[in-house]
Amino acid sequence: MSAPSPGRPSYAAVLRVPYARRTFFAALVGRLSYGTVSIAVMLSVTRATGSYAVAGTVMALFGAMTVLLSPLRAAFVDRYGPRRALIPMALAYAGLLTALAAVSWRPGAPALLLGALAVGAGAFPPPLGPTMRAVWSGLLDDQRLLQRAYGLDGVTEELLFVSGPLIVGALLRWAPPAAGVALSALLVAAGTVAFVSSPVVAGARPDAAKPERSAKRLRGARGLMQPVLVAAGVGVAVGALDLLVMAFAGQRRYGDDVVAWVLAALSVGSAVGGLLNGAVDWRTSARVRLPLLACGLGLTLAVAGLAPGLGVLTVTVACAGLFIAPALTTSYLIADESAPPGFRTQAGAWVNTAVNAGGSAGSAAVGVLVAHLPLGVCFAASGAVTLTAGAASLWGARGVATSAAAADRGVSAGA
Repeated sequence: MSAPSPGRPSYAAVLRVPYARRTFFAALVGRLSYGTVSIAVMLSVTRATGSYAVAGTVMALFGAMTVLLSPLRAAFVDRYGPRRALIPMALAYAGLLTALAAVSWRPGAPALLLGALAVGAGAFPPPLGPTMRAVWSGLLDDQRLLQRAYGLDGVTEELLFVSGPLIVGALLRWAPPAAGVALSALLVAAGTVAFVSSPVVAGARPDAAKPERSAKRLRGARGLMQPVLVAAGVGVAVGALDLLVMAFAGQRRYGDDVVAWVLAALSVGSAVGGLLNGAVDWRTSARVRLPLLACGLGLTLAVAGLAPGLGVLTVTVACAGLFIAPALTTSYLIADESAPPGFRTQAGAWVNTAVNAGGSAGSAAVGVLVAHLPLGVCFAASGAVTLTAGAASLWGARGVATSAAAADRGVSAGA
């Protein structure tokens, strides 16, 4: 399923690989559902029950199921192949979202039923992102092209999560919020079917390689510790920033629209950083770059707490964004390199899980800190967590290199 490098490595060259555009765009249609579904579910449940508390509880249950079961869903893809695993997940997910949309279409829906449907839907989102990255890895032989593919994938995913709420907002002019939930169901079903219909995905089979030696399996698990740790630290930073920017605007009596603009600057910075990172032919290894990116994000986040006004905060937040997409892209690359046969989709899913879990933890922790500490201290504390994750991952990377060398010597001696 691999293809040779088609000339000079560039983003355009990635999309010129046979079937790359068809497969990638189909995956993006399905993944757009993840950009629309959260705000659509929150608004539809709020409208149906008239309670923000119920909406918050339903969203927490939905998010918890989505995050906690992500590695398990990815394991099914690795074990049974994309077509056999993704289609049932997508249909179950779309069906439950459709039921949720129908129940919440008009006010007065039972809260327990809404919660049950949300929990059920959260168990089945197909892991299109990790599967697409696994497809990139099998499709591209050139490591430089793979780096650009991951960069392009990361930036477009960022844009999907920015554009998703805008699409739902536009839809609300003509339809109730539940229509956004129905749209999310349609997107994931259509995108997944188109994705698995691509020849490079339809022909994929579960990895039938013989089990690796225990030393190699252990090395793969250790290799995942660094990208998962950094991804969690990045998640903490992003989750914390959402609330910190809101608190900053509230303390200085700015309007709510200011928060949207500052967070948009974060997304723009992340997109620019991701494109630049993917376009550079790095001479240093990914395991060396990753801790530096995490530390850069942590330090910039801490500095943002010193901003005297909105302009400086916006610029600083945009600078923080420059590290986000590169850190996540590099995490995915390392996870893919570390994954033993039959574990590639799961490796990417663990990075996804770490980001989401870190984001939830960051939001929860900052929500408590803001009520008791000065805002500058909250910025510094959030940055310190990400900085610590980066520093700890640097130590972990040295351990992986040492264990890899020892394992290789052991395998050679036993051959």
